[in-house]
Amino acid sequence: MVPIADVPSGSASTPEPRIDDTVPHSARVWNLLLGGKDHYPVDRAAAEGICAVFPGMTDIARHSRHMLARAVRYLTSEAGIRQFLDIGTGLPTADNTHEVAQRVAPECRVVYVDNDPLVLVHARALLTGSPEGATDYLEADVRDPDVILREAARTLDLTRPVGLMMMGILGLVPDDEEARSIVRRLVAALPAGSHLALYDGTDTDPAYVEAIRAYNAGSGAAPYTPRSLEQITGFFDGLELLEPGVVSVPRWRPEPHPWGEPPEVACAGGVGRKG
Repeated sequence: MVPIADVPSGSASTPEPRIDDTVPHSARVWNLLLGGKDHYPVDRAAAEGICAVFPGMTDIARHSRHMLARAVRYLTSEAGIRQFLDIGTGLPTADNTHEVAQRVAPECRVVYVDNDPLVLVHARALLTGSPEGATDYLEADVRDPDVILREAARTLDLTRPVGLMMMGILGLVPDDEEARSIVRRLVAALPAGSHLALYDGTDTDPAYVEAIRAYNAGSGAAPYTPRSLEQITGFFDGLELLEPGVVSVPRWRPEPHPWGEPPEVACAGGVGRKG
């Protein structure tokens, strides 16, 4: 599991969010793994169950978050991206997409997409951008790219390059062809020069796969599907896959440090450019 948020379902806005604290939600479980405080006993029980089988889950969560920050810095600093569409944003923590982007370029515009009512509550309070830029949040279904694109166009200029962030969300779409179709439809609507940044959990570690199987079977939450490296790489078909390709998230353009090679974790991602 690299769940940032359960698959969104609903309309573009919800006047009175209703939070279900009887079933774990992956956005809240992920928040807990990242050291956040926005979760309920049912989420803590789910996280404890995962970590009992696979103690490395916390490492995956943290390394994934670090890759997101590095990818956003690359897109703003080197690729010149000034607009981001972040689908499956999860609960706000440190170094959210708009914070990283607007530190480099305050004029950046960011639209977040998620479905967890608790995310919506926090988004209203915390996901505020710089005065020069803009930050917006919409509730929409990842399986309906047309709604996402239509609503995002209220904040973003979709005739100009966009950084499409799909971090940990496609594992919540179990059918591989459906997941690939979602990516194709979103990318097709964006102009040349846009970039796709994506990661998801992999089937490379048997202990991780077993932890996810147990989570799916016993939690009552939306199931998560790890994929092979080949399947994750397939999401970038038709794009220029940037170096170093699809790799374990700590190894995507790691920042220099004196402690040797970054570790391998059961989560892989990359960045691709639309020509």
